[in-house]
Amino acid sequence: MKNVTSTAKASSTTMPSISTQQGIRSGAAWIASDGSETQQAFLDSLDQGELLALPYLFEFWAHPHQLPPEGDWRAWVVMGGRGAGKSRAGAEWVRAQVEGAMPMDQGRCQRMALVGETVDQVREVMIFGESGILACSPPDRRPVWQATRKRLLWPNGATAQVFSAHDPEGLRGPQFDGAWVDELAKWKKPRETWDMLQFALRLGELPQVCITTTPRNVNVLKELLELDTTVVTTAPTEANCANLASSFLDEVRARYAGTRLGRQELDGILLEDTEGALWSMPMLEAARVEAPPELDRIIVAVDPPVTGKASSDECGIVVAGAVTRGPVQDWRAYVLADESIGAASPTAWASAAIRAMEKFGAERLVAEVNQGGDMVAQVIRQIDPLVPVKSVHASRGKAARAEPVAALYEQGRVFHLRGLGDLEDQMCAMTPQGFQGKGSPDRVDALVWALNELMIEPAAKWRKPQVRAV
Repeated sequence: MKNVTSTAKASSTTMPSISTQQGIRSGAAWIASDGSETQQAFLDSLDQGELLALPYLFEFWAHPHQLPPEGDWRAWVVMGGRGAGKSRAGAEWVRAQVEGAMPMDQGRCQRMALVGETVDQVREVMIFGESGILACSPPDRRPVWQATRKRLLWPNGATAQVFSAHDPEGLRGPQFDGAWVDELAKWKKPRETWDMLQFALRLGELPQVCITTTPRNVNVLKELLELDTTVVTTAPTEANCANLASSFLDEVRARYAGTRLGRQELDGILLEDTEGALWSMPMLEAARVEAPPELDRIIVAVDPPVTGKASSDECGIVVAGAVTRGPVQDWRAYVLADESIGAASPTAWASAAIRAMEKFGAERLVAEVNQGGDMVAQVIRQIDPLVPVKSVHASRGKAARAEPVAALYEQGRVFHLRGLGDLEDQMCAMTPQGFQGKGSPDRVDALVWALNELMIEPAAKWRKPQVRAV
């Protein structure tokens, strides 16, 4: 308590050191978790100056993902869901770079670049926004906006110049010792702008850049994340729920929870669609439904692992159903659940598959037998001797088997319920040349067998001309 109080008092006139900042973080966590009496006692112990300073001690209030990691990094990527506090993290980082111990003292950086999709967005979000630089700055350190020069000017002489990703050439010429980049993943010219910024970051001992962005599948972001000099903090929208309207959270949860778009926009997860993939996120989002109609058939498809060792692949288990009344062109399939499990013994995956059948009332279990042969059906029947099992054998490669199924999606004849994120990730990494993701596409294999059983094979038989006896 004493250390935190003294720190708050000092910060009304000086900026805390790194060691003091760590004390602020630990002290704030203790006060927040120790109950209302401790919190009230802490506030009562502060004088008026300390109370005025407290709102501007970001280390005291910040979420962990909003604080820059330690070390000599080149780029810090704050990747989070909508409303996760990314803009506040960027604005406070700029403050920490340009402000000195006293209002007129120089900070670590003197010439900053602020880069957004457009000049208007930099001004309205990064500078004048509710979580922007001006809103975060204490009165004695608040910069002045010079509209004609498109820059901020601090009392200590530091400046931050505004740039638009629509005009990469605008970064040719100026030089900086730091930069804040916002929503890199949605820029129209991300590669050109990012490259020009790298050439401009040439002042000081270690020019750094803070990137605040919702993750999207763009090459410049993926390449940045792979660099050894990049550090990343991530957080979902929920992490900042205390500062968000409950109606907003309720609405976005109801609409997007359990969807691939929700994983990107709410959970802050980078979802990679491989170039030339058979499926894409927009295609899968277009196939989203809340509930299936009355189904004519429901099956469970299984792609068993080769062995039951810990290093084995997953066991793909997918539940799907179909409406097959009327002409073939009116048939529709619905992927109901992904019940896949990690590396498991034959007994474990067979039990999981049978539980899925019971849960969804499936009429049949379809199992690939390329690796296990007759053993696959035998293992299943050891769990339940009466379970209807159809053994299928792959005569073509995975990609070749997947292409006809992908065509059904292109025709708008397959729909997905929520909660299929891991399966959809694998789908978006499957190309005509093979699977481009990590490991084996066991979930996709199970999906392909399920839709082949429900849609492709029956349609082929339906279309086959009937030979009439003479």
